[in-house]
Amino acid sequence: MHTLNIGILAHVDAGKTSLTERLLFDHGAIDRLGSVDTGDTRTDDGAIERQRGITIRSAVATFTAHGTRINLIDTPGHSDFIAEVERALEVLDGAVLLLSAVEGVQAQTRVLMRTLRRLALPTLIFVNKIDRPGARDEDLLTDIRCRLTPYVAPLTRVTGIGSSDARVRPLGIGSAAEALAEVDPGILAALVDGPEPTPDDLRRALAARTADGSFHPVHFGSALGGQGVPELVEAVTRLIPPAPAPRDAEPRGQVFAVRTAPGGERVAYLRLYGGEVTERQRLTFLRRGVDGVTSRIRGRATRLSGPLAAGDIAALTFSPGLRVGDRLGELKDRAAQFAPPTLETLVTARHPAQANRLRSALLALADQDPLIHARPTAEGATTLLLYGEVQMEVLAATLAQDFGVEADFAPGRIRYLERPRSTGEASAQTPWHEGTRYWATVGLRVEPGDRGSGGVFGYETELGALPRAFHQAIEESVHAGMATGLTGAAVTDYRVTLIRSGFVGPLSTAADFRGLTPIVLREALERAGTRVFEPCHAFEVEVPSAALAPVTAQLVSLGAEFTGTTGGDPAWVITGELPARRVREMELRLPGLTWGEGVWWSRGSGDRELTSR
Repeated sequence: MHTLNIGILAHVDAGKTSLTERLLFDHGAIDRLGSVDTGDTRTDDGAIERQRGITIRSAVATFTAHGTRINLIDTPGHSDFIAEVERALEVLDGAVLLLSAVEGVQAQTRVLMRTLRRLALPTLIFVNKIDRPGARDEDLLTDIRCRLTPYVAPLTRVTGIGSSDARVRPLGIGSAAEALAEVDPGILAALVDGPEPTPDDLRRALAARTADGSFHPVHFGSALGGQGVPELVEAVTRLIPPAPAPRDAEPRGQVFAVRTAPGGERVAYLRLYGGEVTERQRLTFLRRGVDGVTSRIRGRATRLSGPLAAGDIAALTFSPGLRVGDRLGELKDRAAQFAPPTLETLVTARHPAQANRLRSALLALADQDPLIHARPTAEGATTLLLYGEVQMEVLAATLAQDFGVEADFAPGRIRYLERPRSTGEASAQTPWHEGTRYWATVGLRVEPGDRGSGGVFGYETELGALPRAFHQAIEESVHAGMATGLTGAAVTDYRVTLIRSGFVGPLSTAADFRGLTPIVLREALERAGTRVFEPCHAFEVEVPSAALAPVTAQLVSLGAEFTGTTGGDPAWVITGELPARRVREMELRLPGLTWGEGVWWSRGSGDRELTSR
């Protein structure tokens, strides 16, 4: 029996969790259907998920169908939890992109399809809620071809669309021939020159083009009623191939989710790419810090029901605790599919006596989601990076319910970054005075690093010139000091080199180097100078022809840089880049400029130098 790891992706309220419940129930994994409305679903098992009726953390559930074990990953649909979707994509063999037959193609649907096609991840489209009033089929297929991808074909059809009598019927494979010819040269040649492709030819082409991510079969159905779900499952097992599972001598895998079990223990979800893991086996995970240094975490895997083979996903406990992104064995880095969060907020305890508990709770949550970058401040508060206001509300509720801490979140602000402008050096030697005495000598050079390198620390001095503890104190102080640059923003893409060092026999301590290093670093950074950068979003906006001029003018006034304008009557599509701080303003103005017909899509796309605020 082979294994498939399948993700369900969709916009909010398309029915992802309901489809998960239906799949588990139909295949005997659960004995009754849970409901989002009643808060008793299998995968949304957190109290906040049940209260809000949304998926916040990726969940894994397993069932067996057609001789295949399917690990089903239910991912969040709200854009504030896009990091969870990113981590799920890294471990999938294929995906089901879910649409509502009523709401149709949404902005988040387009974001997800763009990412799936860029990854060439095998993807089937499932149109849900065919039994709801207002459901569409042919019109929706047209929207899918225009707004998602033209390379689709329905494999089922609907009778009684939009009513409780809606039923799904299979379509013959011949109905997909012309669509397949768009992406398969062999089918195109057969249709043009003959002989006509046989059903077996079409089935082979459908499997091959679905597997390479260039074509997307469409199925209709209802997760609540169960219509069309058997046909979807059959297509998943037939058209999505399992990933190669080499039996390496050493296990290789990645932690993509961490959750707290009802008993309070931390559970890590591991996708294994090679080798085998058994109960109580000693394992070594690799963790790369923000400073680029890789550390090793050693322990034993527990909570395995049997050997974990390549291609499998398992929930395991591990001591010490694992974090999202930790890697088992050497794996090639995979680029993040979504930009890191750009909204920064300051979190303080409502009751001062809970300050330490708040800090511990936020650091624990940052272990589950390292992208939030919890960083304690000197004043006792903690800064977090987030994607949006909904994520902030969920974190506040999590702190109250899971940790018993009431916290106040300052209004979110856009996070700026600094980069060194040139090279600067500074040094100080023992005994050194500025209100105090440090028995240490430190000289540092600050210079620009490669774009995307983060922070790099190096040496021109001999490594044996200082005791190891003093070296470590200098390096840690440098990276901590770069968290606040000349304008208060964090410094990134820098290279700091230790060019001078010394100590005084028994008098010098690590504390001397921790005290002196930030002062020398600041002086070197001031001599190098910095430039401030602001995060940007790549955008795509679809507007009626009559609204092209006012929308373009509004974008120009907000600082947009354009990359293209295509279309005509009845609609234009404008693409470009916009400062992240202006995105919300544009989203609010768009309906008025387009009489409610404009469609906006944007995502993080890096940063650019700030010219004015």
